[in-house]
Amino acid sequence: MDKNQIGIQYMQEGNLEEAAKAFHDAINENPNDSVGFINFGNVLAALGDHEKALKFYKKAMELDENAAAAYYSAGNLYYKSEDYENAKTMFETAMKKGLDTSDNYFMLAMTFVNLGQGKLALPYLQRSVELNEKDAEARFQYGLVLAQLDFIDEAMVQLEKCLEIEPNHADAYYNLGVSYAFKENAEKALEMFQKALDIQPDHLLAGHAKQLIETKQ
Repeated sequence: MDKNQIGIQYMQEGNLEEAAKAFHDAINENPNDSVGFINFGNVLAALGDHEKALKFYKKAMELDENAAAAYYSAGNLYYKSEDYENAKTMFETAMKKGLDTSDNYFMLAMTFVNLGQGKLALPYLQRSVELNEKDAEARFQYGLVLAQLDFIDEAMVQLEKCLEIEPNHADAYYNLGVSYAFKENAEKALEMFQKALDIQPDHLLAGHAKQLIETKQ
């Protein structure tokens, strides 16, 4: 087993120190291989040293301009530091370099959401759930963006699918309630708000919305 595989195994076990040693050895053995640098960057990112991790990802890009995983990993770091413009560039580059994964499409979509460009996020959320139908969070975010763009019926379909995967998703129930309220179905809206509160009793938005409907009845 090569050093990169050993390091990945250590990472999966949560042993970051041994993983770092293995990836360090991998870099020493193959200094022109981008994989070791990406993996070492991933350890540094997991340890919270984002600045140093970024240097390793950039080194990987220098060694192999088509190292899609390096762009994706760098994008995640930029996203975490709320540098959405650079995150967008990295996720888009990863996609152009052939990274056809639900995670990359989802992160690119969420970058657009955070940039206030929901319409641009839509196709990437759609692709994300096509590639991973069981991703509850992607379904939820897809539903939210659809609702924000006034595609209420389509949004409800995604929120329902989110709840099929994750039955205790209080925010999905809350947003379903909002959708039913928008469609003037107060009874169903109340039912959804109550389900959100059953799961999360301190859900302020659901509590307020429920109160609002009850005072109108």
